Amino acid sequence: MKTLLIIRHAKSDQSFFGNDFERPLNERGKKDAPEMAKRILDRNIAIDSFVASPARRAKKTAELFCESYKQKIEDINFVSALYHAPAREFYEVIKTLDDSLNTVAIFAHNPGISYFVNDLVADVRIDNMPTCAVFAVQTDISQWKDFAKAKKEFLFFDYPKNS
Repeated sequence: MKTLLIIRHAKSDQSFFGNDFERPLNERGKKDAPEMAKRILDRNIAIDSFVASPARRAKKTAELFCESYKQKIEDINFVSALYHAPAREFYEVIKTLDDSLNTVAIFAHNPGISYFVNDLVADVRIDNMPTCAVFAVQTDISQWKDFAKAKKEFLFFDYPKNS
């Protein structure tokens, strides 16, 4: 059994006028990420691996989740292909995950992340993944390479303003 948590980066600083890749989180984003990590912890979900876009806002979101999970920030797997990735790229990244990992959290960006989650479960649609939203699915596979074609069970969808 494999569980995938798809997490959009937390709220970024829209007043930042530098390179998009370097856009930081704003204060709300820095508050929302630990809160969303706590909600996942409250569901008793252990995360075996954190995989993130290396863009500053996704990186910081993953780091804040790691801190909440008392995991080493150095263990985050940064994958350049997740920066503004189209839906199909998520499947490519998932295929490469180590089969010893049962629960993986992937941190990325819109619009690709919204397209990806809408491709996972036939009867669950999300118009737009809000910042720091978590979409979770589970599938009865033993190898991540089988994820794309496997039947997935929707577990939950949560986001900061959903309280």
